[in-house]
Amino acid sequence: MSQADGNNDGRGSAVRSRAPVAIAGVAALLVAATLSMAACGEGTQTFWRKGDSAASNACPRPAALTGSEFNAQETGLRALRRAAFRGDFFAQLELGSRYAAVRATDKNIEDPIESSVWLAMALANEEGFAPINRVERGVFGGFRPLSKYDDCRAWERDTAYQRLNNQLSQMTREEQEAVRDRVIYVLSTQDAQGFRTLARLHDGLYGPYGEPEDNRQAREAQGRPGGGNDRNRRGGAWAAVNLFQRNDVDAYLYNYLAVQTGDVGAYVLLKDFERSSPHRSRYGAFVEAKARQWVPPFEFYPNTAPASGVPFSDESRPRGDAYEYALSRMAGELPFIHVGRALRYLGVVDTVPLRPEDLSKRQIETLEAMLGHPMEGRLSYQERVRAIQLAAVNGSSEAQLVLAVMYAEGIGVPPDYARAFHWFEQAAKQGSPEAKFALSSYFALGVAGVADQDKAEAVVLRIESALSGFGPSAARLQAVLSQVSRSQRR
Repeated sequence: MSQADGNNDGRGSAVRSRAPVAIAGVAALLVAATLSMAACGEGTQTFWRKGDSAASNACPRPAALTGSEFNAQETGLRALRRAAFRGDFFAQLELGSRYAAVRATDKNIEDPIESSVWLAMALANEEGFAPINRVERGVFGGFRPLSKYDDCRAWERDTAYQRLNNQLSQMTREEQEAVRDRVIYVLSTQDAQGFRTLARLHDGLYGPYGEPEDNRQAREAQGRPGGGNDRNRRGGAWAAVNLFQRNDVDAYLYNYLAVQTGDVGAYVLLKDFERSSPHRSRYGAFVEAKARQWVPPFEFYPNTAPASGVPFSDESRPRGDAYEYALSRMAGELPFIHVGRALRYLGVVDTVPLRPEDLSKRQIETLEAMLGHPMEGRLSYQERVRAIQLAAVNGSSEAQLVLAVMYAEGIGVPPDYARAFHWFEQAAKQGSPEAKFALSSYFALGVAGVADQDKAEAVVLRIESALSGFGPSAARLQAVLSQVSRSQRR
């Protein structure tokens, strides 16, 4: 199946503007193999009805990808996640069912938050509602799907809406935010297509998950006329409908981020968005500044795991030459000792290795297991990046500083001003004098969108850095003080 469109709420923005140190969107990610899920058969069938059984209405699935043994189950989940990250509608539905433990054999991986993530991804996926065949069915029937493929997708989406609503209705606000953040992250890894999906999720002119305004499941979920079922009268699937709040600013933001990927079609859609309502074009300058600050909610997909111990692997793909080039620079430009220190912080090793050859196969496999990667016993450049990212996410100020420099210089990850600033900030909060000095440079120079020029803030940070013993700023402070003393003597 084709890729899903992505949607983001602008919650990842932790930074203030582009700095001399550049950082790029998400880190270069794993090359994901695609999984081909079975499509529905051709032919005609009466339009699906709510009362019909799942067996007659559900789209067919391939042979089970999981077995009774742990390793088989983990392998199947990884295969599904690879396909789901690439936008496979049926893989997303299947993950939603697996993590919901619809089958008794999946009880050990039950996780309502993760289940809701993939159900929401499936609902936002154009492959789930774009009609393949439509034909006039009867005088009063109107245009309806002709093939089983269209019919079964309609049934699947309606079921997904119901399941997602039930799960979200039982969650706390924090759990619902976790669902939303994960969806935003996954869509943000899909470049222009993902950002366009995020724009539709926040655009009131579309259905709750970016569907056309007249989409049947969208209207039913909202409790609007035309659905014709009991749920309409009960007020609709409100928890599912309200997962993403509609507002023009965020819709504009994600359209703008799509354009920043270099996608020409995204620019056409952005101009169409601006023309769709008289007041929308007024947001341009504000949204441009906000976009420069935007970062995804996560450094990479949270590597947590349910009771089974099967981690949630990040199966997003490296995107383009910039990612590949950044990864290639890991070999000669990032001293391996930084990777080694991150591994020690994570508890993978007891002593800091100075070279990749100093790591045993078991130690590498320990890191791979933590990341949800297949345990191959060979430390890839991507895994070196992940080790530093994971240590930074878990609170290592040293790893945070190193990661900030990586984003600033485009080593291991493409350059990204906002994310560099974010990680310098995190390290500075823990007292890193080097990070404080770097931030002082941001404020001294003023980097549009990331950090406005603020000489006073720059001086404060530089002095703090000097008092902590950082050499370059101490020398600069000495020069400033000598200048002041000379002027006083005059």
